[in-house]
Amino acid sequence: MPAPIEVRKVPLHSVSDASELAKLIDDGVMEADRVVAVIGKTEGNGGVNDYTRIIADRAFREVLLEKGTRSKEEVAQIPIVWSGGTDGVISPHATVFATLPEDAVEKTDEPRLTVGYAMSDRILPEDIGRVAMIEKVAEGVRKAMAAAGIDDAADVHYVQTKTPLLTIDTIRDAKSRGKTVWTEHTHESMDLSNATTALGIAVALGEIEMPGDEDVMHDLSLFSSVASCSSGVELDRAQIVVVGNARGHGGAYRIGHSVMQDALDQDGIWAAIRSAGLELPERPHHTDLGDRLVNVFLKCEADPSGMVRDRRNAMLDDSDVHWHRQIKATVGGVTAAVTGDPAVFVSVAAVHQGPSGGGPVAAIVRA
Repeated sequence: MPAPIEVRKVPLHSVSDASELAKLIDDGVMEADRVVAVIGKTEGNGGVNDYTRIIADRAFREVLLEKGTRSKEEVAQIPIVWSGGTDGVISPHATVFATLPEDAVEKTDEPRLTVGYAMSDRILPEDIGRVAMIEKVAEGVRKAMAAAGIDDAADVHYVQTKTPLLTIDTIRDAKSRGKTVWTEHTHESMDLSNATTALGIAVALGEIEMPGDEDVMHDLSLFSSVASCSSGVELDRAQIVVVGNARGHGGAYRIGHSVMQDALDQDGIWAAIRSAGLELPERPHHTDLGDRLVNVFLKCEADPSGMVRDRRNAMLDDSDVHWHRQIKATVGGVTAAVTGDPAVFVSVAAVHQGPSGGGPVAAIVRA
């Protein structure tokens, strides 16, 4: 049976700040040795060279090492997934997941939050964008589901991953072994890695059949409704966090999900919150949430048609500000208006994650 989960959202007061995590531990809200995952936003550029992710990662791991008894090697294995780029009003923050002792909560047959973690086999540079990576990710998702105590894919509401992208060094490595890579454009490989990972998640959860190499980044009808995929330079395999609901273990939280059909789809965000179990009026307002919404997690993508609700926009033609930053700021503003809180997890590069031009939404609430 999975352990009950405590989850809290904390602000980052600077890129190297983990003081609010330390405060949670000092106040007895959670134990350092029971922290099982962290998912957060940093204020960097969100690109290949966004080193704010590494700085924040080090700060959080140092706190867990200082305040717990786990070794440096054990702390290094904790999945800490940082998404760079807090464009617009998005505020830097982290959502921290920790287990609780079984006797700390009352058991219930109602669905309650559970978290599972796994690492895939090593992903080679030539795997990215191809079936080999899809298969490795799918196997890792199945392992993370088992770790979460989930045997029904319908109980999975959010899968957060971090995977490698291509760099000049890894492209050179592939070529030295006589291999080819999907692209030699390192920034494009961020979208590519995310998209391939999403297809692996969709396969593992039975949302789609196994696609072919030719479908990656091309057949946009193939997607996962629960995938949230990020990529970076700091690892060589898929780091997978499965978040869902299980029964019998208790706890104070639930998770649900939905999708945004486009960048302005507030109803998609409200649907995710309702899916998590909150009863809301027909036309909800952020004041209806009280203190029960912990956080929402979204992926977004500029619509490849260059249109939103039959109106033309120029994001994809803009040579001054990359569309990654523009769509992230847009969806971040829409989401903050819904929740009344700018500390929301909004990540870009969402091909195969939710419908084209939209994206998946997950919401965690106090049950």
